[in-house]
Formats: sequence, structure tokens, C-alpha cells
Amino acid sequence: MPGSERVEKPLLEVLAGTSHTPPPVWMMRQAGRHLPEYLELRSRAKDFLDFCYSPSLASEATLQPIRRYGMDGAILFADILLVLDALGLDVRFEKGVGPLVQRIEAASDLTRTTHTKAIDRLSPVFETVIRVKRSLPETTTLIGFAGAPFTVLLYAIEGRGKTDKATARSWIYEKPDEMRAALNEIVEITALYMKAQVEAGAEALMIFESWAEGLADDVFRELVIAPNAALVSRLRELDVSVPIIGFPRGAAGMLGSYVAETKVTGVGLDTAVVPSDVARDLPPEFPVQGHLDPLLLRAGGARLVARVRELLAAYAGRPHIFNLGHGVLPDTPIPHVELVLKTIRDGA
Repeated sequence: MPGSERVEKPLLEVLAGTSHTPPPVWMMRQAGRHLPEYLELRSRAKDFLDFCYSPSLASEATLQPIRRYGMDGAILFADILLVLDALGLDVRFEKGVGPLVQRIEAASDLTRTTHTKAIDRLSPVFETVIRVKRSLPETTTLIGFAGAPFTVLLYAIEGRGKTDKATARSWIYEKPDEMRAALNEIVEITALYMKAQVEAGAEALMIFESWAEGLADDVFRELVIAPNAALVSRLRELDVSVPIIGFPRGAAGMLGSYVAETKVTGVGLDTAVVPSDVARDLPPEFPVQGHLDPLLLRAGGARLVARVRELLAAYAGRPHIFNLGHGVLPDTPIPHVELVLKTIRDGA
């Protein structure tokens, strides 16, 4: 039938196991402070939570890097801590400090409100997804996301990020039942949140485990692998069939176990990952995403081009989404992003 041709979406093709040359590309934090249009948009919101909960602003922020760079993936503009806000904890973002979260002492502190009310609180995010989906180019994949259970819970236990994670890590030793109960609460609300994103139009999902680094191997299994596996399993139970990318930042030698046991569709690689280790630890047909150093992106120059080419060569023949090993830094020059894209797309 006329008009019924399937539109190719390179990013989804890669997540289905197909290698593309050149690979699809997007960048974590591609909507952010390195864009002047983002800074102007951000100034319209009274605070960061207001920004995230304003569909008109959040959808525009999601679309800005697509218009400027033509990325193959558009990731929903939101924040991993919205889940804690929806659960009734006080969440604030202070300039120069970052997020500050009301600390919990027990898993029961996460049950102050019902899941129904929490999802209702998050409904502006779903409206953002709907608006973005309407405006995206047909070939661009819309990615929904959430924080992984341990990463989200860490903020609730520590009260902030940028800590040594000692208090949160100690829970698994000193009160393991509380830790597991709290993780289970985060798994359930996160699964419902991500399911709603898919129902609104998200075509792939990403789980950000930003605080996996530095965990002992047995603790990594308990705090990262087990909850991520539970989240993926719960999503599948809820009939969520879209591909899921896991991003266990700092997984190091546990990367292979993470992939095998969580059943994610693809895995995001952090800056420190060695391509030869990926070849050794992951099946050749398994999709990977990553992992250019954001500091090198900021620095630019010949070394940037050389590293981009090196990564392209390392993952040639494997399903690969080109991305960073962490987010775009605020002071990254736009021409440096454009140089990476030109190198990937034109072989320049």
C-alpha cells in the first residue's frame, strides 16, 4: 500500500543487532548547557524541577540538539531524581551545588504516597514524550530513561551526589533487608514510570547506573546487577517490548556479568572501557554504545579526530551506537561536536 513503507531508524536497527556504517550517533547530555538556545530556554523556568515538569520547555530542550546536529537519537529531557520527587521526598537543585534530596532512614520512607499518585505527579513527563514524538524526524529514535535503582536510592540515602557513597554502600552490610526493600520500591515505581514513557511514545529505554564505580564485586552483584535485572524483568512483565540500554558506569571487569545477567538489549560503555575487553567479554553480535571521553570532546583537535576513528575501527562490524563515555560538558565548543559528527558521517 502507498505510504506503508517502513521507515528505517538506524539506532533501533543497531539495537536489533544490525551493524551500520556509519553508526548512528547521539550524545549523553546533548541537550544542555553547551547550547546557547538551551541556556535561553532554561532561563524561562523558575527552577530546574519546573523546567522538567513543563512539557513546553522540556520538549523544546529535547528537540534542540536534533535540530542543530541531526542526532539519530533524541533522549527525553528530564532528570533521574524525578522519581524521588514523585515519591514525596523533597528534591531541590541548587546552583553550584547540584541536587539535594531529603534523606531517608528506612525503606518505608519511600512509601509515603501510592504508586498511582506518584505516576500522576510524573504525568507532565509523559506529555513531553508525546510532544517530542510528534515533532521528531521519522528516522530519529526517541529514547526514554530513568535512573537505575541503586543510583536513585543513593541520592535518597546520602542526600546528594558527589559523595564517597559510604553511607549507601554500608546499608548492604549493616541493614541489608532495608537496602533490598528500598531497592524493590525503586524498581517498581521505575518500571511503572518507564512503561508510561513507552505508552506515550518512547521507542527505546535507557537505565542510567551512574554510581556503579568502586563497588566490590559481590556488592556490585547485589546493588547493580540484581536490581537492574529485576527492573528489566518487571518491564517485560508489564509488556514493555522496546529495547533497553543499560549504562553501568564504572562496571569495569563486571561488564560481561552485567550484560549476561540483566538481559539488557544493549550496553552503554563508559570512558574507561577498553575496546579489546569488550571484544573479549561481550558476544560480537551484542549492541554497544559509547564511549568517547567528554574531556577530549571539549579539547578538540587532531587527537579528537584520531580517537573517533579509533573507536569506529574498534567496533566495525559490531552493532554500535556512537556516543560519549559520560555527558557533554557545559563548556564544550559546538564546533567540536560538529567535528565528531563530520568525522563519523563523512569519514573526514
